[in-house]
Order: sequence, then C-alpha cells, then structure tokens
Amino acid sequence: MGIMSPKPTQPDFTRLYRQAFEEYGARALWNKRLLEEPTKEEALVVARALRVEGNRAARKLAEQY
Repeated sequence: MGIMSPKPTQPDFTRLYRQAFEEYGARALWNKRLLEEPTKEEALVVARALRVEGNRAARKLAEQY
C-alpha cells in the first residue's frame, strides 16, 4: 500500500505544458495562450506546435507528452 500525498500532484501533461510555455513561449508558442487548467487535449495542441515551430530541444520536449 502506498502513502497518500496530502497535495494532489499535477498530471505529467500539465507539468510539460507549463514547461513548454516557460522555455519556448515566445518562439514556438507565440500564437497560443497559457491556460491555468489545461486539458490533455490542449496540452497536445501545444506539443504539436512545439514539433512544428520549435527547434530540436522543443521537439524533444514534445515527445514526452
């Protein structure tokens, strides 16, 4: 039996979504808006934008989605 954390953790896609905006917002996500509570589908839209508009490092981040 695992120990329950007192705080719910963010899903991986939310963490990756925020990281994408922090690192590539102005360059690869210039036409996207940062949302407070992104859905998985919205995170996938950002991942696609990273693949199309981003550099090699951005594409590598997008692969983690």
